[in-house]
Amino acid sequence: MRLIADGTTAASRAVLMNELETDDGYAFELDRPLFLAARDRIGFEGDDLVVARASGERLRPAGSWATRCRLGYRPPAATA
Repeated sequence: MRLIADGTTAASRAVLMNELETDDGYAFELDRPLFLAARDRIGFEGDDLVVARASGERLRPAGSWATRCRLGYRPPAATA
């Protein structure tokens, strides 16, 4: 599922996530899986992930940045 981490776009449904991968080849890997409820918002403040719950609570889950081997979005290969 593609999530928009701009801090203002709410999640459309509940998801369990363990990392967020960017379009430019980086990923924020969470130390523990995180349950993101519908209407929660995610964003980054500096290098920190921030989750704004629909209730108004703000979380800063622990994690770290990693580099992926490939850069950018790669569409699925066509099958013949």
